[in-house]
Amino acid sequence: MAELLEEEEIEQRATELGDWEREGDAIQKVFEFEDFTAAIEFVNEVAKLANRYDHHPDIDIRWNKVKLVLATHSEGGLTARDFDVAGEIEQSIEY
Repeated sequence: MAELLEEEEIEQRATELGDWEREGDAIQKVFEFEDFTAAIEFVNEVAKLANRYDHHPDIDIRWNKVKLVLATHSEGGLTARDFDVAGEIEQSIEY
């Protein structure tokens, strides 16, 4: 089981991520692409990464925009895993 992060650590880790926004007990980011195909290619890469971490974001696709939302639902809030996956998306997937 993952431990919920304290507010101070959430704020620090959110600052390190940059463009990700806090929304209640989750972090989210909207990615914009040239077209639908590019958006889906990005989602496929996110799916591979999420499977490796066994931690899956909520994904909303709107033509050329993809919104990712990360939260640890089983814990009812944000854990290190949410920030780890978000950081890995930022570092390893081109967009």
